[in-house]
Amino acid sequence: MKMSGTSATVLPVVSAVAGQAPTISKPEGTPPAELSFTDVIVGTGAEVLPSSTLTVHYTLMAWSTGKIIESSWSGQPATFPLAQVVEGWQKGLPGAKEGGRRLLILPPSMGYGSAGAGPIGPDETLIFAVDIIGVA
Repeated sequence: MKMSGTSATVLPVVSAVAGQAPTISKPEGTPPAELSFTDVIVGTGAEVLPSSTLTVHYTLMAWSTGKIIESSWSGQPATFPLAQVVEGWQKGLPGAKEGGRRLLILPPSMGYGSAGAGPIGPDETLIFAVDIIGVA
């Protein structure tokens, strides 16, 4: 039986090799409407708090194209106060632990919204693989 007008959602799969840039499979179907996150690698170090300053490596993929938009793995890790980044990171990273890798799927409202930013198009669902290197 064929169902018209429906599209099953296939969430991306992220590789779980610590210390190496992640691979992210291309998602399919309709993206989740709400923030989604899961630990691909469970860290054993300090826990991320809303007030933490983090050092991370990350890879960003656009849901609509399945293409990598940005990755810190080609250079140095990024360091920033969690309170100064997009809402999806502020709500999706607390509870993760140093040494871990977390998959975040951000709806547009928790990323860059209808404006987009640089290579990120308007109303784009964002897929991040975030490796927590340091928590302060």
